[in-house]
Amino acid sequence: MNTQPWWQQAVFYEIYPRSFADGNGDGIGDFLGLTAKLDYLHDLGIDAIWLAPHYPSPFLDCGYDIANYADVAPEYGSLDDFTAFLLAAHARSIRVVLDLVLNHTSDQHPWFIESRASLDNPKRDWYIWRDGRDGGPPSNWASIFGGPAWTLDPQTNQYYYHAFLKEQPDLNWRNPDLKAAMWDVVRFWLDLGVDGFRLDAIATIFEHPDLPNHTLPLAAHDILDANALDEPTYRQLLRWQLKQPGLHELLQELRRLVDSYPGDRVLVGEDEDLAFHGAANDELHLVFNFPLMRADRLTPQHIRANQIQRLAQLPAGAWPCNTLGNHDSPRVWSRYGDGAHDADLARLHIALLLTLQGTPFLYNGEEIGMTDLKLGGLDELRDTAAIHQYHKLVDTHGLPPQEALHAALATTRDRCRSPMQWSDAANAGFSPPSATPWLPVHPNHTAGVNVAAQVDDPTSLLSFYRRLLHLRRTTPALLAGEYQALPTAGDAVLAFLRFDPNSRQTCLVALNFAEDSQTLAIDLDGRQIRTLFTSQAREHELIVTDSLTMTPFEVLIGELREQ
Repeated sequence: MNTQPWWQQAVFYEIYPRSFADGNGDGIGDFLGLTAKLDYLHDLGIDAIWLAPHYPSPFLDCGYDIANYADVAPEYGSLDDFTAFLLAAHARSIRVVLDLVLNHTSDQHPWFIESRASLDNPKRDWYIWRDGRDGGPPSNWASIFGGPAWTLDPQTNQYYYHAFLKEQPDLNWRNPDLKAAMWDVVRFWLDLGVDGFRLDAIATIFEHPDLPNHTLPLAAHDILDANALDEPTYRQLLRWQLKQPGLHELLQELRRLVDSYPGDRVLVGEDEDLAFHGAANDELHLVFNFPLMRADRLTPQHIRANQIQRLAQLPAGAWPCNTLGNHDSPRVWSRYGDGAHDADLARLHIALLLTLQGTPFLYNGEEIGMTDLKLGGLDELRDTAAIHQYHKLVDTHGLPPQEALHAALATTRDRCRSPMQWSDAANAGFSPPSATPWLPVHPNHTAGVNVAAQVDDPTSLLSFYRRLLHLRRTTPALLAGEYQALPTAGDAVLAFLRFDPNSRQTCLVALNFAEDSQTLAIDLDGRQIRTLFTSQAREHELIVTDSLTMTPFEVLIGELREQ
């Protein structure tokens, strides 16, 4: 009997609510639209939704600047609309996990408005306020989004700290009243029935209280985006701003709170550090395997090396978590395609994600092959970080406006946030024809990259996703099995076994990343392979030889059986 908690067996599907489905015709996705699409998600075969921020926000950081933790942004609907969505999802056996931002609020949050009102305001210490030093900021720290991490507030002549935009002041988690208020927020949503949280930017929650300067010869004003720096420079630049003492204890406290609720509520961290599972598996349930994503192309060599290292480092009792895309990353089709075999590679990539050991996270639109949106001008950008980058390049670095615009458009997160493509109609069926979507719709929605064109086509990418998701759900070894890499005849094929000791089922997964046929030697140990899934037609269901010839870009999943 499988005793795994639900989140170890589930396939998560991230939804960017502003771009999923517009139910009231204002050009912005909302809960009415999302609720209307739950049957689509149920038929797709996903088990849980990770919902990007839905809270009231001035939307200067795409909703991650929260102005009220216990409500719904008016453009998305009301709290009643959210509750109706949650109940409708649960009625379809779909769990819902919310995005929770612990590090900072919007500067328009009532807490910060009170905090900045005076030096002696009761909420002053709910944020990080400091006097300047030597005529300047309290330290030379940089914001992750570029520029200084300190902003002077003329009303009280003190600086406040922000790890991200100046409109996102950091909370002071060392203040017990602030912590109690945030735990009340967690309880509010758990009491409503949500199934857990994806925790944003957890590494930034604490900063060194003594504010020591970093020692790099980099001025904060010269930094456009800390995420674009090489890893050693990034870590040295932010050494006093990331993963400071107190963080693990805080996450343990949050875990105890979440575990006090029934139903195996889950905590997912936006971080790759496996230490966040906790020394006794008492912090986060899932931590993303971001290193898997860090490649220009996904090759068998890269994937094998990633799995060897990642699974070996996984703490006892912890469970892996894999993803290839999200609302901050280029779309999988665009990022890992080669321009010639993109459709074949898209099938390989989802097969990889759904057959590796661990919980997979998908991103809305990947199942129909949505690609990065190409924007044409500054007026089309909605990503504040990209707009900030443009002005920084022009005003501080002296780049010609056209060059600065090219740089901003090439890196903006708006590329992967364009509206979901439901049909080939005007606005891709995301909004009625009379509306103007908040971001432009990708023009390829009229060229078959939409749900309506693919849903009844057995050869479509959407049908491929649905078949694989059904197979995963009904195959114990793919849900719970251990991972065992297999040697291959070359570098073009990734092959591994998944073995589930409870069901005694062993599955072979073989993925040919080459555009030509490949022969894979397999020691069957006297067993046969019964084909469970293949992307290519095969003459025989049973494979009984000790070698397997795979057609170009073939996905093959089989069950090993005694003869």
